[in-house]
Amino acid sequence: MAGSAQPPTAAGDGGLDGGSLAGGGEAFADRSLSQGLSVLVGLALCVTMLGLGCAVELGQLGHQLRRPVGLLLALLGQFVAMPLLAFLLALIFALDEVAAVAVLLCGCCPGGNLSNLMLVLVDGDMNLSIIMTASSTLLALFLMPLCLWIYSRPWINTAVVQLLPLGAVSLTLGSTLLPIGLGVLIRYRYPRAADLLVKISLWSLLVTLVILFILTGTMLGPDLMAHIPASVYAIAVLMPLAGYALGYGLATVFKMPPHCRRTVSLETGCQNVQLCTAILKLTFPPELIGSMYMFPLLYALFQSAEAGLFVLVYKMYGRDSYKQDMLGEEEDTDISYKKLKEEEVADTSYGTVTTEEHSSIQMEPTQTAL
Repeated sequence: MAGSAQPPTAAGDGGLDGGSLAGGGEAFADRSLSQGLSVLVGLALCVTMLGLGCAVELGQLGHQLRRPVGLLLALLGQFVAMPLLAFLLALIFALDEVAAVAVLLCGCCPGGNLSNLMLVLVDGDMNLSIIMTASSTLLALFLMPLCLWIYSRPWINTAVVQLLPLGAVSLTLGSTLLPIGLGVLIRYRYPRAADLLVKISLWSLLVTLVILFILTGTMLGPDLMAHIPASVYAIAVLMPLAGYALGYGLATVFKMPPHCRRTVSLETGCQNVQLCTAILKLTFPPELIGSMYMFPLLYALFQSAEAGLFVLVYKMYGRDSYKQDMLGEEEDTDISYKKLKEEEVADTSYGTVTTEEHSSIQMEPTQTAL
């Protein structure tokens, strides 16, 4: 746990009480490095949101709006379960205000694209996944600032929370609507180009995270590990794992089939770390960014590793049961089809035609099956 929950005497003095994430903030105050990271983060966010829009099909969107289970699950998972989980972990581990804000921001973010990639490997419901990701991104325009305002109350008297730019958070979220809308238009007009852009956005997610890890480690140097308390590592490990479990439990309550439970599980635990990183980088003063910048990157690392374990366990133990379920559905369909054909033949059999010798034809009446 963090050594102390006491607030610092100054927001940007480079070393917070209890060994928070504040160390290394001076590196991010370098103007050229800060601007370079801002451009990289902004471009990565635009590409990710463009890919999200390209994955949305208007026909499926209309179907989900008529039966808004995906919308309800996104609302409960991303803006009830995950923010509350982040808040409780911040209190349990007695984080200082800087680390707490980073954890809350990550917990209040909408779902990320990593889940779409992982669901291909666990035979999930891709349409449900896309609808949950898209709807949670749109709901975040209003609910993310609201959740931040509600759950930051325990640290309200600290400088970081008083500087919390809720208006800038809303503006950053609003700026994602343009690439999302453009992606939807591309999907409608040019489906093949949309498929290509979806793949590009998924790979750009992985490449961007690797680049950010390298740049951050280079700028903060070998002292980086010393500036991150064990409590932050613990939360970065526990939070996505608990999110996956909460999502699976939520889908179980709704009595969803197993492939939909896996979908909701990954959707709930996988957060949009690009959006969280962009908000931290673009809306907070540079002298504070070193103290909060690493948590979404750590979260991305552990959510990817744990999702990979999820996939590995499914491949080892769950794939056969999925195939059996699919085979059972096909057999049921085949039996029903054969039964239907037999009933049709029975209903239309008013007589049979038989041929005898000397080329004579005789009608033999048969009893019609009712």
